[in-house]
Amino acid sequence: MKHLIFILSFFVFITKAHADITLPAGFSLTIFAEIPGARSLAPAPELGVLFVGSRGRSLYAILDQDQNGQAESTRLLSDNLKVPNGLAWKNGYLYVAEQHRLVRFKVGRHLPTQWPEPEILYENFPDKRWHGWRYAKFGPDGGLYVSIGAPCNICALKGLEGTIVRFETDSWVPVIFAKGVRNSVGFDFDPHNGDLIFTDNGADHMGDDVPPDELNRAQIGGLHFGYPYYGGGLARTDEFKNHRLPANRPPLHKFQAHVAPLGVHFYQAKRFPKRYQNGVFVAQHGSWNRRDPVGYQISFLPFDEKLQVLREENFLTGWLGKNGDVTGRPVDITQWADGRMLISDDARGRVYSVDYQE
Repeated sequence: MKHLIFILSFFVFITKAHADITLPAGFSLTIFAEIPGARSLAPAPELGVLFVGSRGRSLYAILDQDQNGQAESTRLLSDNLKVPNGLAWKNGYLYVAEQHRLVRFKVGRHLPTQWPEPEILYENFPDKRWHGWRYAKFGPDGGLYVSIGAPCNICALKGLEGTIVRFETDSWVPVIFAKGVRNSVGFDFDPHNGDLIFTDNGADHMGDDVPPDELNRAQIGGLHFGYPYYGGGLARTDEFKNHRLPANRPPLHKFQAHVAPLGVHFYQAKRFPKRYQNGVFVAQHGSWNRRDPVGYQISFLPFDEKLQVLREENFLTGWLGKNGDVTGRPVDITQWADGRMLISDDARGRVYSVDYQE
């Protein structure tokens, strides 16, 4: 009887938690697992494990070893890392981009009982807390890409600050791939051509509606994306309005100011309708100091045949209530082994699963 009461109570809790969530017809949202401060997601489907980073000191694993979209357990792997936000999985290694360094952990066929000490690959990232949460992902070219935010709101940049760098896996020396990037905490690679598609958060304190946040496309390395001369889009910053402008790339898409776009994901499985394979999902983390809050949702941006953004569609809304109350802040988006889409939420400490049935 007690078990029945618990199950019914849990069902009521889930129903209440998602009462205001709106998704397109056929889609549903459930809680995959509870993880404190859940941020970046790195699936290792061959292990039945989803690795989860944080902006604190903790690194977690969610186990779904039968890969049915229902987590069996969660595990704290380490609580001795420095902002382990950037995660990437490849060939039996978990790569972690901390605030100050890049490390990796060797993982066998099963998670070890005692989490191993990391192998240090690089340890000269700018060690500054402001925008110090990295993002990491392997590209189709085999390189590991890591974002490095500007350590300020608007300022001159030094060294690797305000860039996305690329590591060759035989040397682990960072090469700047994209520059003039204020703070990207999410990117993916366009499956049509391999281009790097990344979000960039615009500057604060320029106004409620200025500057726009950005989605950018980098076809080749070495391109400049405007910061700090622009706060976002074509909005010039007062601090650098008299400086000579470098050649820079306009955004692929301009979001509403302060929606804080983070995670980017090209959905490639067949569980969702085919139209969702021709565009990109973006997690809008939500504004923190705007008079009227915006964001707090998942958007979908379909592309045309020339790979330009057709429009911005609301895919998942409801974490921002009518009275401005917030019940969720999405961070990262990825795809699970069975084709479900997973979304992290660092405000509620959850990872959600999005499914589709006709």
